[in-house]
Amino acid sequence: MIIGLTGGIATGKSTVATMMRQEGIPVVDADVIAREVMEIDGAAYNQVVQTFGREILDADGSINRALLGERIFSDEVMRLKLNSIVHPVVRSELVAKAEAYQREGHEHVVMDIPLLYESELFYLVDKVLLVYVTPELQLERLMSRDQAGMKQARSRMNAQMPIDEKVERADAVIHNHGTKEETRDELRRIIKSWNL
Repeated sequence: MIIGLTGGIATGKSTVATMMRQEGIPVVDADVIAREVMEIDGAAYNQVVQTFGREILDADGSINRALLGERIFSDEVMRLKLNSIVHPVVRSELVAKAEAYQREGHEHVVMDIPLLYESELFYLVDKVLLVYVTPELQLERLMSRDQAGMKQARSRMNAQMPIDEKVERADAVIHNHGTKEETRDELRRIIKSWNL
């Protein structure tokens, strides 16, 4: 079974991904792959530089992700352009890595995909596990985590589908408002109910 793990920015998805690894289920992380494909020898590097210009590069030739991020978070057209370059490469890598785990004998693999809903990637997974917090707590955590002002944090949240809209299409929801132990207990209940 391929489990699509998703949530919203600052909902605690990475924490749940770590817990799943601790439960012995391998995790393929779309964000890690997205970083890898934009490295100097990565599959998307040349096209990203051609599209966004050499001014997004650091002195060593690597892409300055913070600078690129600033540019795309405030410009929908640029964000869509970047996604059209990076996402197809990331998707094929996700599938390849999940298949490699299955060949190694893992029955179940988690695909950690932050934009699963936004990119309509349901066809890649058998079940969707959503990590949920209220939008208010999401905003509070994001401002604290990234030392961001409210306007910047809201802008980053608005770049994703509202978390409340994601609940109805999820096969299971982890409410990540409490302690890590409570989150782990919820995860273990889901793992058991899915016979993982």
